[in-house]
Amino acid sequence: MGRRIAPLTLDNLPDLPVGCRSCVFWELDPVSARVAVEAGKAEQEKETWISAVLLEWGTCGRVAYVDGRPAGFVLYAPPAYVPRSQSFPTSPVSPDAVQLMVSRVLPGYQDQGLGRVLVQAAAKDLIARGFKAIEAFGAAGRETPSCVLPAEHLLAVGFRTVRPHHRHPRLRLEARTTLSWKGDVEGAIERLLGGARKEPALRPF
Repeated sequence: MGRRIAPLTLDNLPDLPVGCRSCVFWELDPVSARVAVEAGKAEQEKETWISAVLLEWGTCGRVAYVDGRPAGFVLYAPPAYVPRSQSFPTSPVSPDAVQLMVSRVLPGYQDQGLGRVLVQAAAKDLIARGFKAIEAFGAAGRETPSCVLPAEHLLAVGFRTVRPHHRHPRLRLEARTTLSWKGDVEGAIERLLGGARKEPALRPF
């Protein structure tokens, strides 16, 4: 058994769940996203976006593998590459931070700490590139859009609220604080490698 965290590239983009490969909620502004979906070009637009970010900024995500099988992923980028972020009432993201757009843990690997492993992997990448923090817009309340991470899950993996809001608070994680998670992350990996694998519906973290 083995696990691996790899940078997201066009080569392993197909390892993301089908629905996530064609989701352009964050990558396009609301009007352009609707047009892309209606025209059946959302997956193409997603690939174009990732290609552009890779060329201009560098890697914008991480994919987790357990025994060679995709187990989850995280996607992040500076807010300048995330048009949808401007429509949130608690924007903008702080100048010293990168936006965590979305993270998913696949069925059979949930509730074992992989969400925190992915956040730590993103944080290590960003520290090496000179960024101090990761920020995210959370979803609060009963109605939680699938592309906006629940605020309670962000809090559970170490984020803190920096701008409260009844529906979409903005939360922040100081990247260097994740360096103290080693024991928790190693425990999560142990559970992942020894856990059973099922195939129910997708769920954040």
